[in-house]
Amino acid sequence: MPSVDTTKRTVLGVRPDPSIDVPESKVALRKVRRSDIYSVLGSLAASLALTGLIFTTLTPFNGAIGFFVVWFVSFVVFYALLTSFDEDAQAVRDRIAGVVIRTLAAIVVGVLVFVIVFTAGKGWEVLVNANFFTQDMSDAGPLDPLIVGGIIHAVVGTLIEIAIALAIVIPLGLAVAVYLTEIPSKFSRIVRTIVEAMTALPSIVAGLFIYATLIMILTKQQSGFAAAMAIGIMMLPIIIRSADVALRLVPGTLKEASYALGSSQWSTVRYVTLPTAKSGLATSIILGTARGIGETSPVLLCAGFTAAMNWNPFEGPMISLPLAVFEFVKSPEPTMIARGFGTAVVLLGLVLVMFVIARYFGGKGPGALSKGQLKARQRHSARDLERITAANEQSTSMSSDRKAQ
Repeated sequence: MPSVDTTKRTVLGVRPDPSIDVPESKVALRKVRRSDIYSVLGSLAASLALTGLIFTTLTPFNGAIGFFVVWFVSFVVFYALLTSFDEDAQAVRDRIAGVVIRTLAAIVVGVLVFVIVFTAGKGWEVLVNANFFTQDMSDAGPLDPLIVGGIIHAVVGTLIEIAIALAIVIPLGLAVAVYLTEIPSKFSRIVRTIVEAMTALPSIVAGLFIYATLIMILTKQQSGFAAAMAIGIMMLPIIIRSADVALRLVPGTLKEASYALGSSQWSTVRYVTLPTAKSGLATSIILGTARGIGETSPVLLCAGFTAAMNWNPFEGPMISLPLAVFEFVKSPEPTMIARGFGTAVVLLGLVLVMFVIARYFGGKGPGALSKGQLKARQRHSARDLERITAANEQSTSMSSDRKAQ
């Protein structure tokens, strides 16, 4: 069928035939054209000139934040005006939204990079000393040089407390999330409301609760286990809420297919729902760990402070990295402040390592199997094939015996 110019027919007053399929023209939003570059450069120049005129001549405004806000607003206005000369209204809105989103993303990344670079720069002089990673502060004082003392006791305390908290919170949080998703009822709605309310619970309240119940009534002493319980209270609602969202994103068709094959509800949860939502569950664990690993007040209340190594989480005070940062930075001595920034860098590195480990084990997409899982699946398939073959041979032999009789 020959192509029809619908534009000419509309101009001549003839309505186009609706039976003729005319391909719609698509706007290439990701294609960078020369006019786009000119629009951006012109908007930058005009917005900078206007902002400079406002801050130097027209108004008494000053300050870097105000200058950036006025410049960005004027840049968006000029960019929308220049883009409207070549594009329609929908394309102009898309361009403006792209500029705003990219700018916000750049601000977030820039703030993160600034925090990391600033912290690393302040603590670099202590990070180059090997003793900082191999010694504790039992033999070091505020006036001692940086070649004496370290934070190995804080690293060990943090790992022990987080490990205990995760060992308790992960199975409990995932079980509650599965219950909220798979067994909807009035009680589950009440539980979901309580979980959402607990996400705003102040950390000092969790620490006071553990101090009043576990320490004052049972153990009568501060310990790393008590701090782990307080940290677990802060981590639990985050993991439950994030895991609940991840489980609810599993398509219902997958569950219906499992039920159609004769699987029970808990078999479907084990072999369909949880593997499909594995990436989201790993993210929920990461979010909960990030919330718990940076807590200071519960550790100070429940575990106390110590400058020596303590491997026993059930007896004696145990310090963590955030508490060590707090104790180091509040000192007026420059060496102690440098130790505080170095400890903060170590804390950032520890969180990054835990994030990488969690993403490695749980960040694969639905259906992606590891080598061990693939071998186990192959063994199960071979065993099932042998059973089916043996059953077929047995039925064949029985049918042949009946014919012979």
